[in-house]
Amino acid sequence: MKVLGIETSCDETAAAVVADGRQLLSSAVASQVSLHARYGGVVPEVASRQHLLAIVPTLFHALADARLTLQDIDAIAVTMGPGLPGSLLVGLNLAKALALSLGLPLVGVNHLEAHAYALWLEGKGEPPLPLLCLLVSGGHTEMALMHGHGQFQSLGRTRDDAAGEAFDKAARMLGLGYPGGPAIDRAARRGQPRYPLPRAWLPGSYDFSFSGLKTALWRWVHQQGGRPEDLAASFQEAVVEVLAGKASQAAAQQGAMAILVAGGVAANRRLREAVAATSPVPVLFPSPALCTDNAAMVAACGYFRLQAGQRHGPALDIAPNLKLG
Repeated sequence: MKVLGIETSCDETAAAVVADGRQLLSSAVASQVSLHARYGGVVPEVASRQHLLAIVPTLFHALADARLTLQDIDAIAVTMGPGLPGSLLVGLNLAKALALSLGLPLVGVNHLEAHAYALWLEGKGEPPLPLLCLLVSGGHTEMALMHGHGQFQSLGRTRDDAAGEAFDKAARMLGLGYPGGPAIDRAARRGQPRYPLPRAWLPGSYDFSFSGLKTALWRWVHQQGGRPEDLAASFQEAVVEVLAGKASQAAAQQGAMAILVAGGVAANRRLREAVAATSPVPVLFPSPALCTDNAAMVAACGYFRLQAGQRHGPALDIAPNLKLG
C-alpha cells in the first residue's frame, strides 16, 4: 500500500510517499526557516500563506521523486493536529480534495503520534513494546508509553514552554539567531556549563517546565553577565538533564522495553548523549532528517491507522489542540 502523507502543522510544507508503513519512497520538505528568521519565531499568518504557495509544488516534487503519479497512490494520510489552525487547514483541505477526486481512503493523523513513527522508516525492524516515547519539538514536549499501534498512554507534558520553544527564546536572548536549537547546540560546543541555572524536577510528576529556567537565563544575561557560549552550554545542560532524567525514570517505573526520542530537538547532540548515558534500557533515535517535521512520518502512521480500519470522510476537520493519548 502506497500512502501519500501531507504535513502542514507549523512552518514546514511537506509531502511524502511511504509503502507499507516502512519503505520511504520519497520525502519533500519546503522549509520556511529563512522567512521567519527575521521575527525570531514562527508568525502563524505568514506560515499559512506560505503553505498555500508551496503545497502543490511540494506534492508533485514528492511524487516525482517516488517516480509515481497520483493514480499510483492507494491512500492519503494528513496531519489533523495539533498545530497552527491556518497551517493545518491548507494541508487538510488539499488531502480531502485529493481523496474525494481520486476516490481514495483518507485518514487524519495526530502529529505527535506521527513523530514516533519516524522510527518505522529506519529499516531496523519492529521496536520493542511497550516503548517510552519522549517527543521533544518546538511546540511540544510530551512523554507517553506506546503499547501498540495507535495505543499511547500519556504520562506527562510541559506545563509552559516546550523545550524547542525555550531554546528559541534562549538563543534570542543570547543573540545567537534562529532557529534556536541548532544555534544553542553550536555555541555550547565552544563553552562550558559553568553557570548554576535551575532544574524544574517537579517531584512526583512526569511533567516538564522550562519557564523558570528561561527567566533565570534572562537574569544572567541582563543583570550578572556572562560569556554567551558558557551561558548556552549551561542552558542546554539544564534542559537536557531534566529531559534525560525524567525519561530514564519513567522507563524504569513504567516497565518500558526501550526509549524513543523523537521530534526536532531529538537531533540535539547533547540530548542524545545524555539519554543514552542515563537510560536503563536501549535508546532509539530517528535519523536527524526524520526528527524535524516531515510527511513521511505522517504517511507511516497513517498506514497503521488504515490497517486498523480507520477512515475519515469529507467531514474531517482540524484539531489544533489535539493531545497525545
